[in-house]
Amino acid sequence: MASTDYDAIVIGAGHNGLVCAAYLARGGLRTLLVEARDGVGGTATSTPFGGGIANICNCDHLTFRTTPVIEELGLAGHGLRYVDIDPAQFNATWSEAPAWASYHSLERTLDGLAASHPGEVDGYRRYARAAMPAVQMVFAAANDAPSLGGLTGKVLARRGRGVATLLRWSRMSAADVMRRYFTSEALRAPGLAVGPMVWGISPETPGSGLGALTYAMRHVGRLGRPVGGSRMVPESILAAFRAAGGDLRLGSPVGGITCAGERVRGVRLADGTEITAARVVSACNPHDTFLQWLESPPPQADRLVERWRAIPHDEGYESKIDAVVTSVPRLRTLPASVGDEELGATFVLAPSLADMARGATMIAEGRILDRPALIGNTPSVADPTVAPSGAHMFSLEALFTPYRFAGGWSSTAEPRRWLERFAEMVQPDWLDGLGEWRAMTPDRYEREFFLPAGHATSFAGGPLAALLNRHPELTRYTTPVRGLYLTGAATFPGAGVWGASGRNAALAVLARG
Repeated sequence: MASTDYDAIVIGAGHNGLVCAAYLARGGLRTLLVEARDGVGGTATSTPFGGGIANICNCDHLTFRTTPVIEELGLAGHGLRYVDIDPAQFNATWSEAPAWASYHSLERTLDGLAASHPGEVDGYRRYARAAMPAVQMVFAAANDAPSLGGLTGKVLARRGRGVATLLRWSRMSAADVMRRYFTSEALRAPGLAVGPMVWGISPETPGSGLGALTYAMRHVGRLGRPVGGSRMVPESILAAFRAAGGDLRLGSPVGGITCAGERVRGVRLADGTEITAARVVSACNPHDTFLQWLESPPPQADRLVERWRAIPHDEGYESKIDAVVTSVPRLRTLPASVGDEELGATFVLAPSLADMARGATMIAEGRILDRPALIGNTPSVADPTVAPSGAHMFSLEALFTPYRFAGGWSSTAEPRRWLERFAEMVQPDWLDGLGEWRAMTPDRYEREFFLPAGHATSFAGGPLAALLNRHPELTRYTTPVRGLYLTGAATFPGAGVWGASGRNAALAVLARG
């Protein structure tokens, strides 16, 4: 066999592609990982900025730590170490209502609510009683490719706990779920900002109810951050991949996925290099995979290709500011009992439910809410290794900031406005300590991370949606082209830094031999 031939080729070295490739290599397949950029990790990585380390996306990892990936790939032995973040989140709104903390401990969270929002304590306890078993079910289901038999087994093992909530909430809007338990925007809104708004939809959308599980996720999973920045996850997985004998090609955009008869033949790089393999796994956008790269597919793939041709590709709506600051911001509405060492926790500054719904319609018009949803943190508080000398690294994520912003993204005026709005909610003169900063807007994600229209297609909806999904390649990882597989954020359970879909896809490949 020629030296350019492999048992498997994985396209895309984001964290799911890395996980998939590492499992394939450990499974005994000669595996090549190809990546268009000059580094691995995609938007799950970090880069030097302003004398410190800036994460491309949010630095909080929760779901990844619920998978077996860290242990199975021995990532601790390749440099991955986490610092736990507790409280996991401060929840605030643009009103002057007191902010409150989400701790891993349910009882500690309830104690804080008793001081700031005593009328919501009973509702939160009822919410947690319904939601926490459902989250446990979601986490358990995500660690296998979804199947009716597999999910049934997990339901029986857990004696049905959480199933009723998953069924009931999946038929509701997330906003209606929150209204069942809470009376104030202070409790309803922050949980929906990190749920449906992160998905790019209004919380009033029917069927979005599982987006209300967000508070409970922080009680079931333990939130943490990799020491040294999010980049340590892809770098440790890459080390595991290489230790298993895997090969990596950086700066190698794919030009085509080639076929021979009914099966995949390999890939053709943009520079014309042909590489053959019996198995190809795309960890990239399905639209690119099936509509741009797939060459001379067999007839059994015709319906797949036409189906994806009819699926519109969404546009990006998330932006992020990275900044060097001289002081750590403190929300004015935080309880006085919150110590300085806790200020590194992520905060959510949420619009009202009415503004969330209005903001979702504004995306299509290229407009942005006056007070958008902001998710921020100062990661250098908990992890000084990412700090610039004598300063802190600050992150501010803004939601519902459309790719086709009517004002255009060539100017920094709009991102600067988010900083100014945020500064109104913290200690006086905080913005005076702002140093070097940058805005990662949807157009930059498109240019620099190969995300079409600045959007990373993400699978949403949980295990029930996976069973009912009309696109089996997203939940079974296989395609009608023999030897061609799919993984990545678009496939179950792709969302944030999870990694389960990379593992699941690799297990599907290895099971087929």
